[in-house]
Amino acid sequence: MSETTDEAAIGQLLARVRIVLVGTVHSGNIGAAARAMKNMGLRRLYLAAPVEFPHREATYRAVQAADLLESAVVTASLEEAVADCSLVIGTSARERRIQLPQLGPRELGPLCLGERRGEEIALVFGREDSGLSNEELRLCHWHVHVPTSADYSSLNLAAAVQLLCYELRMTALAQQGTLAAPPWDEPLATVEGMERFYEHLDATLTDIGFLNPAAPRQLMTRLRRLFNRVRMDQMELNILRGILTEIGKIRAAAGRESSPNS
Repeated sequence: MSETTDEAAIGQLLARVRIVLVGTVHSGNIGAAARAMKNMGLRRLYLAAPVEFPHREATYRAVQAADLLESAVVTASLEEAVADCSLVIGTSARERRIQLPQLGPRELGPLCLGERRGEEIALVFGREDSGLSNEELRLCHWHVHVPTSADYSSLNLAAAVQLLCYELRMTALAQQGTLAAPPWDEPLATVEGMERFYEHLDATLTDIGFLNPAAPRQLMTRLRRLFNRVRMDQMELNILRGILTEIGKIRAAAGRESSPNS
């Protein structure tokens, strides 16, 4: 197999993975991240609420990857950037009160490239100074942790992109010529669909008295983690939404029957 054909095959394996940078403060880091991506054969760059873009520093640091900047998708939020994805993996160095399922860099490639064909995947990197917020991490199914030295654990944004894109490329090289998992009978639920489900679930649990909006604690966060870990397909999501709708109808009917004017 020729080198050109090899690169085309690798590109096909990596084509559904998007790199999402959230709230990037320094425009040069966007260019450096684009260069790191192109080095490893990834081409889909999403920018969620960058502080300043486009910018000449980004173009300067991108070198020969300026085409990735030209085709970059800019969104107002992370939720918008990953709305059509069925697998979202966040990167964060900070410990969280409620942890997401965690994996290491070597596990990242097999997880992403083992996804069923046709599914969209996002690898998300947070702000240079503070990473991803808890609200943004709730959109993620997994958290990838780079085991850096305890003496100095902070990674430059472009270096983190380079490292994880390298792991994706190494998996693509190993899998070249092999097929990913066969298609499921239904497409997996997207982030947008799951967010509508969580809103519906929150409202229903509040209506039946199971969730107290004044003191919610971590109930919805833990339910999010549960359902994100399950990875529902669209039909399963529709079934659960249907159950919640029926609960709402029963509650409404009970309210009418108990009304003194009924």
